[in-house]
This record gives sequence, C-alpha cells and structure tokens, in this order.
Amino acid sequence: MALDRIRIRGGKPLSGEIQISGAKNATLPLMAAGLLTDRRVVLTNVPKLDDITTMATLLAQHGIAVEPVGNKGRTLSLGGTISNTEAPYDIVRKMRASFLVLGPLVARVGEARVSLPGGCSIGARPIDLHLKGLEQLGARVVLDGGYIDARVRGRLRGATIVFPFVSVGATENLLMAATLADGRTTLVNAAREPEISDLAECLVKMGARIEGIGSDKLVIEGVDRLGEAEHAVIPDRIETGTYACAAAISGGQVLLRGARIEHLGATVRALQEAGVEIAEAAGGISVRRLDGLHGADAMTEPYPGFPTDMQAQFMALMAVAEGAAMVTETIFENRFMHVPELNRMGARINVHGASAIVRGVPSLSGAPVMATDLRASVSLIVAGLAATGETIVNRVYHLDRGYEAVERKLAGVGAEVERIEG
Repeated sequence: MALDRIRIRGGKPLSGEIQISGAKNATLPLMAAGLLTDRRVVLTNVPKLDDITTMATLLAQHGIAVEPVGNKGRTLSLGGTISNTEAPYDIVRKMRASFLVLGPLVARVGEARVSLPGGCSIGARPIDLHLKGLEQLGARVVLDGGYIDARVRGRLRGATIVFPFVSVGATENLLMAATLADGRTTLVNAAREPEISDLAECLVKMGARIEGIGSDKLVIEGVDRLGEAEHAVIPDRIETGTYACAAAISGGQVLLRGARIEHLGATVRALQEAGVEIAEAAGGISVRRLDGLHGADAMTEPYPGFPTDMQAQFMALMAVAEGAAMVTETIFENRFMHVPELNRMGARINVHGASAIVRGVPSLSGAPVMATDLRASVSLIVAGLAATGETIVNRVYHLDRGYEAVERKLAGVGAEVERIEG
C-alpha cells in the first residue's frame, strides 16, 4: 500500500465549480444487486474509487463480471452466472459493504457463506439485524469459523420485519433478498437514506415490486426473477456536504455541479445556522460564506437528520467559527478520532462522552496530522484550507476509498493542494 500524503497551504478562498461524483454508498449496493439476476445491469455515473474496485473483485469471484463501458470508466456493466457463493475474508475485511452480497446470494441461489466484515475503525456496526431478518425470511443462519453460513430450502418466504433501530445496511440487504422471496415482505422502521431509494428504484427497473420508496415502511411483493436494467447513480451527498464545508471555511464561493439539495437533509440547516448560504443554482448547488462563521450545534441522526458521515467535516468548520458549538455523535462510538489531530492544528475541542464542545479560534495553523478513517481524513484537508502555513495529512489511503481525486478537485477551484506519493 502506497503511503501517500496530501500537502495543503491554507488561506486561499475557493472559487469556481466542482463536479460532484456518483455516490459511493449508492453504487456499492447497486453493484450487489447484480447478483439478483442473470441478465445485464448497467450502472452509469459510477465514481472511480478503491471501494468500487474492491466490490468488483468480490463480484468477479462470485462469477459476476464487472466491465467498464467506454473509456471513461464511469459506466459499468454487470452480468454473469453465480459460480461461487463464498465471500472470503481477504476481500470482505477491506470493506464492510461487501456484506451486502449476503441477501442477494441467499435469495438467488439459496445459500451464501460470507466472512464477518471488516472496514473502518469507527466502532462496532453489528450485523445481527441482517441475520435476524434473513431468519425471519426463512433462512437458516449459522456462525462458523468467522463466516456467516446462510441457507434456505427452495425460496425465501415473505415476512414482516420490524427493525428495532434504523440500519442502512440491514435495510439494503433485506430489501434485495425480499425481491425474490415468495409472497409479501414488509420492512418497518426501514432506513430512508437517498441511497436506499436509489437502490429501490433500480430494483423496480429490474422488475421488482416495491411500494413506499422514500418512507420508513417498504412493502415488497416477491417476483420469480429479475431482469436487465440501466440506472444512473445519484450524486454523492456526503461529497457535496464536504465541499460545501471547504468553500465555507475558505471564505470562497463554489458551484457544486450535479449536486441535489433535496438529498442533504439536516446538513443544509446546520450550514445555514453557521452563516453559510447554500442554495439551488443552475446545474447544482451554490455555496458561499456570508458575514462570518458562527457556532452551530449538530447531532448525528439517521436520515433526514444530520449524517454521521458529515460530523468530522462540520467540526473542522466549527473550529474557526465565532462562539461555541456542540457536536454530538449518536451513531458510532469511536468517531472523534480526528479531534486530537484538529487540536494539533490549534483547534480548541474537548470531548465529553458522545459530545464534543468546539470553541472557535481565530485561525488554525498548519501541522503534520494523521488520518484515522475516511471522513476524518477529509476533515483534516478541510481544516488545512483555513490554516496558516503548511498542513500535511498522512495515511490518505482512507481518503481514496471514498473521495475521487480530492486534490485535483480542490486545486481546480484555487486551493494550494498536492499529493505527495510515498
């Protein structure tokens, strides 16, 4: 693994346009949905990311070929016959979303053997909701040597599944499984993220029968088989929010091309309270800082609440806001690992349990810092845009899992930023 670093010299207001890529968190389940049919599924607006490559590798070893269409790599064609139902540890440990092959494999061929997942270091993400849901659909699920062994005789059977708490991954896995089950499945307290609606809409194009898309109650009438479809991945709302924070912290004005304001949920309100103008514009969303940044509180919640994936970037913004802000993390227990790194840059942040108190400082100063996870790494880049002197973010391989060409996109709007290959 190349240990690249990113160097930022702060103080330049961003100005211009940034093209928002397709959403990683929508593309990965859409790729897993390719397991549900023997026909071709074509995805457009696919981002170029390490996680997409990992999912393509996993699908290939199940027998599903993932091939680029054209020479830009933004369109993928998926198709093939399932020849292997094991998702090995060596692949699944790299990315938690690999676990999304479980439901489609059991629904399509009646069995799956999937390694327990790895992925980010931001806390436990229990998979018991996935497993209990599959059992309710009639599968027999056994934990064996670090693998989940799930089987069903014949077809899965429709059921009513009530989630005790909102889970994006479990909603996606069971939504896909239910499309090929016998009878009606109702998912109650389902996650409502735009990425789930995107998955559901693609499944409908493939011939699935799904009602309640966009709500917390999904009703799926199982069908015998699914067919081919072509589907454009939605723009990445977390990348959108990240570059909105970058524009605001730098004092610039940026058009986020292709972004959709209706997908941002509570991120819009939090930015507006902080003194950032964020508005629909021709071709996307326009972002600019108004008279100065003001402390604004944020608490992470399931969509349409404030997203946990925006917490670190918003905290970087609050580090230079006037007054104080309280940022509360309710989704993951380990998601303040960026705080010591921001404090190295002169931020005044104190963590008390699940909350961080951010007292704004007039300016940050550049420093060598260490990325601990995907969103933490980009929060340090955001902070570096407003810091005096030079910031070097180490261990940016986390970044390449979820942000496409971040240094090129920022340099294109005037940031002094470069990748140092190591």
